[in-house]
Amino acid sequence: MRCPFCGADETAVADTRVNDEGDIVRRRRRCLKCDKRFTTFERAELRMPQVVKKNGSRVDFDRDKLAASLCLALRKRPVSGEAVEAAVSRIEERLLALGEREVASARVGEMVMRELKKLDKVAYVRFASVYRNFEDVDEFSKVIREVSHPAQSGR
Repeated sequence: MRCPFCGADETAVADTRVNDEGDIVRRRRRCLKCDKRFTTFERAELRMPQVVKKNGSRVDFDRDKLAASLCLALRKRPVSGEAVEAAVSRIEERLLALGEREVASARVGEMVMRELKKLDKVAYVRFASVYRNFEDVDEFSKVIREVSHPAQSGR
């Protein structure tokens, strides 16, 4: 590890700790040349699948874009930022668990719908109206019945 102060290549690890979740290692290091101390963090780098859009183009998965979509649907709704963050993390975990290099945008959209349905019914209907491209009131009514009477909807 190169020293951020003097650029020397020789550093020594003075202390190592793992965070509570066990997924990040924190190391205190000391430069052997200038004797200054600094901290590094290590975490596993996981490769998210590429998202294949309806037109066939491929884009990198973007956590910020996913969070923004959820926040837009949840705008002015009583849902905390922590709940949104947790939903985004669950979607990321599901995508990683697929073990695929590519995933259809429709599959990501369905994951978002599932999370929104748990978080807030109004946000779910908002997102569904745009995502499923509703063209008439009957489609709205169907989704509203689905969230009002989930046992009858078959979803």
